[in-house]
Amino acid sequence: MDFTLTEEQAVLIDSARRYLRDNYGFEVQRRRAQMSDGLGVWGDFAEMGWLGADPCEAGVGFGGGAVEAALLAQEFGGALVVEPYIPMAIQAPRMLYALGAGAERIDAIVAGKARICVAVTEDGGRGDPRHVEACAIALPDGGYRLSGCKRLVLGGPSAERVLVSLRIEGYEGVSLIELAVDHPGLQRKDYRLVDRRAVSDFVLDGLCIDPHAVIGAPGEALPAIALGLDHAIIALCAETLGTMEAALWSTRDYLRTRQQFGQPIASFQVLQHRMADMLVEFELARSMLYQGLFALTLEGEGRTRGVAATKAVVSRAGLFVGRQAIQLHGGIGMAEESTVGHYYKRIMANASLFGDADMHLERYSESMNVDLID
Repeated sequence: MDFTLTEEQAVLIDSARRYLRDNYGFEVQRRRAQMSDGLGVWGDFAEMGWLGADPCEAGVGFGGGAVEAALLAQEFGGALVVEPYIPMAIQAPRMLYALGAGAERIDAIVAGKARICVAVTEDGGRGDPRHVEACAIALPDGGYRLSGCKRLVLGGPSAERVLVSLRIEGYEGVSLIELAVDHPGLQRKDYRLVDRRAVSDFVLDGLCIDPHAVIGAPGEALPAIALGLDHAIIALCAETLGTMEAALWSTRDYLRTRQQFGQPIASFQVLQHRMADMLVEFELARSMLYQGLFALTLEGEGRTRGVAATKAVVSRAGLFVGRQAIQLHGGIGMAEESTVGHYYKRIMANASLFGDADMHLERYSESMNVDLID
């Protein structure tokens, strides 16, 4: 792979860094996190063209792809952006396009005129999209009555519509439906993750829909759901990498300024070794992100293995860097006014979203047809 950024990619990074530096400082981020819907600057994202950085295919969006989306997500991770960029600008468009839902919906997302979240996670599934217990029972009038519950829906409080995975009576596979969040009977519970990002649970029990709510062929949505989820996972890993980088250099600067015994504690060899270990884990995560981006160009088990390995390694590396950053800062690291504690909370939340490291190791071993050895 050629790791050299194109001129367009360099401009994209530069514009994101300048915007976030000028408009998304730490105090601003804390205020954004207190907003009820987490959409403080969504209009700016659309105006900058960032919602079209991952267009799915040529002719849709602004001509980018998974690499451009990852570059943006990395910058967002360093700034602790709370807007639901990954589910709304990457995951949902990928799923819709793969199901042949047409470019009209995606163009509306790119323009910031449509906010669509994705509900494919359930209790007991650990982030695996194949675990689907939500179901739809056929009614005499041709519609369906739904039951089930979807958990940890990123961007749910700010969404206008939601894509829901379920099993339709009479079909073996997984189907996808689209609902308005104010659909009669749809119950929503909003709450926040440890890093203050807004998420929702959706309860479907007793909700009735007509057949037009089904997107694509009934029972055949799982490949599109998996594709959208894989792209979202790699973008999430890029976001984690950006947060790791911010935590790493923040810790370095703190060690250079903190004095003990009349000298900066950065001069203590044992702390230098711990910083070196953090840098090694950061570079490992960066290399795995490159591997994950390459995996997205593959099909079938090749993509599954690559994405699963990336999520497992980046999650564990991120947790190591975050914990070390807290330890090296001491008690001040967990103070509300300290950025490093918020970096760790973002890394910790990302490590669990879309499946934790253990789940993805199982996913990797399953794709290799081998058993894990404790």
